[in-house]
Amino acid sequence: MILVLLIVTIIVFLMVRLLPGDPILIYLTQQDLEEITQEQVDIIRHNLGLDRSLFVQYIDWIGNVATGDLGTSIIHRGKVGDDIKRRLPITLHLGGLAFIISIIVGIPMGVIAAVRRGTWLDSVLTSLGNLGITIPVFWLGILLIYAFGLKLDWLPIFGYTSPFKDFWLNTQQIILPVFCLTIPAIASAVRMTRSSMLEVMRQDYIRTAWSKGLRERAVIMRHGLKNGLIPVVTLKGVTLAAIVGGSVLVETVFSIPGMGRLAVEGLNSQDYAVVQGVILVIGTIVLFINLLIDLSYGWLDPRVRFG
Repeated sequence: MILVLLIVTIIVFLMVRLLPGDPILIYLTQQDLEEITQEQVDIIRHNLGLDRSLFVQYIDWIGNVATGDLGTSIIHRGKVGDDIKRRLPITLHLGGLAFIISIIVGIPMGVIAAVRRGTWLDSVLTSLGNLGITIPVFWLGILLIYAFGLKLDWLPIFGYTSPFKDFWLNTQQIILPVFCLTIPAIASAVRMTRSSMLEVMRQDYIRTAWSKGLRERAVIMRHGLKNGLIPVVTLKGVTLAAIVGGSVLVETVFSIPGMGRLAVEGLNSQDYAVVQGVILVIGTIVLFINLLIDLSYGWLDPRVRFG
């Protein structure tokens, strides 16, 4: 995890600095550029640490990160860590709901499709899964805004209110963005669960369970599902990363002040510290979730635990 995170920091650090343009030109207004001299511009660049070599800038940044300091925003001069503390709960709220819903809905749908293979129900669920995984999130968001916000006027189309401040308004505001994040996650869960269950249901121990006269529910839940969940659990780790990545588009479309919106704002203004801090935090969360998923294999399959 540490090695992967280190590689991520290097890639992000280099990529944001190789973008065309100069953040100083964004930091200073046109009037400022007309009134100050080049020497004053160089002083500002020095104060922001942008006149040093890339290697020195990287070492300074990593050293500060090790002490919990994610840096200072070039544009608004505030602490990046403070911005992330305000916006991270919003992204976790949306992404967490989408992740939980995808598990509750997607896995049972995949099991039903596998158990009823070849029936109309299997065809419907498989078709919905194939459709859901191909829908662009931003396009779906725009359609939902047009249909439920502009035409029907049922739901708000932008903004975010804390559930502790106004729970009902918060519920209305998150329905559309959570739906956008959930659809691809449900679709991938249906496809993977169906494929995994079909493979498991052909195993010898499943036929033995049937021959013992066990009920269908017991065979599926006790013997089939648990053994078929390992590929699904692995996929859910990838899905979580996709939900976090999709939050960039969803939060932008619905004007939600979360981590994704913060990353977009940082990229648009070439605010190096903000982009680096956001991606570092997101990368750490994804790596930690993947670690938990790896550890869960031992619970799902004793052969992994005792191998």
